[in-house]
Amino acid sequence: MNPRLIAVGVGPGDPELITLKGARLIGEADVVVCPIGDRSDSSVAATIVDGLIDPARQQVIRQVYPMRKDPAEMEASWQASAAEVAALVQSGKTVAFVTIGDPFLYSTFLYLYRILGESYPDVAVQVVPGISSINAAAAAADCPLGLASDRIAILPATFEEEGLRQTLADFDTVILMKVHRVFGKVRSLLAELGLVKGAVYVRRVGLEGEAVFNDIDAVAEEDLDYLSLVIISKARAEL
Repeated sequence: MNPRLIAVGVGPGDPELITLKGARLIGEADVVVCPIGDRSDSSVAATIVDGLIDPARQQVIRQVYPMRKDPAEMEASWQASAAEVAALVQSGKTVAFVTIGDPFLYSTFLYLYRILGESYPDVAVQVVPGISSINAAAAAADCPLGLASDRIAILPATFEEEGLRQTLADFDTVILMKVHRVFGKVRSLLAELGLVKGAVYVRRVGLEGEAVFNDIDAVAEEDLDYLSLVIISKARAEL
């Protein structure tokens, strides 16, 4: 293959949800980069693709992507990761960057993508889409996301309350990401708006510990997880 960076969306967790193209390109790459958070030495993406990697032939690099409040500290880390990837490609390597879900939807890869475009325009980038947690959660919860002219919104649950209130009024289906830290506030707002019946909470879809809560009032503190989302469907609320 021509030297380049290939961002591969590896889906929400189940290795069987990796696309055939993604699996092939991971297997053909010289280097596989797996992002991890700065509070963990494990990578969900690495676990998903473990069976596709040949450690005797391929180099595996785990890059730390910190999630902190200091923008300067995070930027320095992202810059270092981009420089490492660029150097590999410039040396003739084909690099696969694996990321859970889809590379262009709330993905760690987007930090790298921005910097490569700004500072390393000579590095060729290919993006292979993946199944997002949104699609997988909807399937697991038996909750259609949209039909005909239905309007769908996707946003972080940390979005300001008035903005969320307006979004819930304007759209037929709303998917809330990063919901674990504000779940109580979200649940209270849904109760106020009469949308509790239309809401479903999905945790760790495709991974160990997957759970679907069709009754969000049954969700306890110990059920909350970083890898979780809430789908609110007005059609479901009207059933």
